Amino acid sequence: MFDYHVHTTYSDGSFLPQMIDAAERAGLDGVGFADHCNVFDADQSYRETMGFNLDLTYERRRRAIDRARDGTDLRLFDAVEMDYHADREATIESFLEDADFEYAIGSVHAIEGVNVHNEPYFADLPEADREAAVETYVEHLLSLIDSELFEIAAHVDLVERNEALRGLLTEDHYRRIAEAFADSRTVPEINAGRVLDAYGEFHPSEPFAKTLLDAGVSFTIGSDAHAPDSLIDCSDELREVREEWNLPIVECPP
Repeated sequence: MFDYHVHTTYSDGSFLPQMIDAAERAGLDGVGFADHCNVFDADQSYRETMGFNLDLTYERRRRAIDRARDGTDLRLFDAVEMDYHADREATIESFLEDADFEYAIGSVHAIEGVNVHNEPYFADLPEADREAAVETYVEHLLSLIDSELFEIAAHVDLVERNEALRGLLTEDHYRRIAEAFADSRTVPEINAGRVLDAYGEFHPSEPFAKTLLDAGVSFTIGSDAHAPDSLIDCSDELREVREEWNLPIVECPP
């Protein structure tokens, strides 16, 4: 089993050797380092507020991954989790072509410049505005899928993590997203990033995953782990859900 979505200190995760050791202890066959990256300026962007500068450091990380390959039997992937915005596709495409990662994960982390995780902001909005925010999130996700800039789309129902937005994704949203994936080279991941905390669910949730499966969509596996213990614990959860939901899994890159 490959875990294609792990973070290191090149964004907001733990040291690379620690994450490799955890992947070995988890019994994985390979692990993909997909640190956060943003190549455009935006309000409250990860680049400005969190200091995620993989666009400046990816070559250094690539050398570290190359050195680490000599000390492990794991297959190590040099990847990226890229913030997406439809208005910045040309900038994103140019960077991805120049950087030449083994694969790219695309993520929608913001709605109108506000981070999806900002619960107080969305909680203060009227219900109609919260519904509109979720619709905007879906439109950005559909654009991400249609762009085919990415091999993988991350945590495709990320808005569910925010209690103020939870439950506002509809069956029609599920269907529209499933249809887009069915026509795209981009595939969603089964993401365990919040399955062990208070949210307690995978991304996508089981009803959403069923809609994707009914549309013939395949998946990749991602713990979205930021720490060694999380990588290990999420690996067990991902093995179980892969079998329980009978998921078709694709390798990335093939």
